[in-house]
Amino acid sequence: MNAMTRRVVIGTAAVSMALSLAACGKAGDDNGDEGGKDGGNKTIGLLLPESKTTRYESFDKPLIEAKVKELCSECKIDYKNAGEDVSRQKQQFDQLMAAGVKVIILDTVNSSAAKSWVEAADKKGVKVVAYDRLSEGPVSAYVSFDNEKIGQLQGQGIVDALGDKAKDSNVVMINGKESDPNAALFKKGAHSVLDKQVKKVVYEQTGEWDPSIAGKKMGTAITQLGKDGFDAVYSANDGMAGGIIAALESAGIKDVPVGGQDAELAGVQRILKGTQAFSIYKPYKPEADLTAEVAVKLLNGESIDSLITKKLDSPSNKGIPSALIQAQVITKKDIAGTVIKDGLFKASDICTADFAKACSAAGIK
Repeated sequence: MNAMTRRVVIGTAAVSMALSLAACGKAGDDNGDEGGKDGGNKTIGLLLPESKTTRYESFDKPLIEAKVKELCSECKIDYKNAGEDVSRQKQQFDQLMAAGVKVIILDTVNSSAAKSWVEAADKKGVKVVAYDRLSEGPVSAYVSFDNEKIGQLQGQGIVDALGDKAKDSNVVMINGKESDPNAALFKKGAHSVLDKQVKKVVYEQTGEWDPSIAGKKMGTAITQLGKDGFDAVYSANDGMAGGIIAALESAGIKDVPVGGQDAELAGVQRILKGTQAFSIYKPYKPEADLTAEVAVKLLNGESIDSLITKKLDSPSNKGIPSALIQAQVITKKDIAGTVIKDGLFKASDICTADFAKACSAAGIK
């Protein structure tokens, strides 16, 4: 065999090997029919927005993980928390896409920013389930609570806490993060009640879902309005309510009803102690379980019509398959029959030494 012949044979063999490898790669690609065999399409991505609100790490994550495992023993969850950073969440989303994940549960930091990510996922056949917050873009499903209704419950909670004085009362509002679509719905719902049933909302700012920022905003309100310039405080969640109440106590202000949301442990304890008037109990397990069921069905190419009964619109997309779970106001008298009965907390979790007397007075053992 001369040199020319050897070069032809070697070149032909190299081309043949390259074609063979390309064919193998295509057969095992996540986009192919056999993609699941490498485990890529048996992984569900879970992206949560932040950890300052205790619910995400303490409840949402473990509940979703447990339900997915129950429904699909071979499935895995690839979990990431954005720490309230849009850029970080974008990077996490891209990492899941690059890893071949076919279903992503997304609780977005910024709904409008996520629009382009969801569009990119849709073009690649990746299903995105919007969890708790409705992301823009062509999401495959949305599971949350009726967030405008929650705002109405919060507003009514303030009115009820004020009692007969409500129509002559001024209210301070500390809202959630403006880039969170839920915060806008809470605010809208609360205003629909407060604007009709109290004298005036005299100060309104965003607390960014941050107890420290909410406390500072409350301090500014006290400075501008004076200690007697308001009668109640609406806080969009319990975390911020903690910062607000600390600011009130620091200023020596007592007996001003403060309402929150999420039924966090610290919030429930403040309700028992009497420094927080109420919270909103959102049963996380039904929300998490339903989301897990939707995600597993989408992963398996099954219909979700039996699970999703509503159609909702986002600013960019119409008719999004949706399911909304109901919430309720809880005051001191409701704690035993809600968060304890449903297993969100044990009585021993709530009734630590500092709250033992308050628990006893409320009949919690």
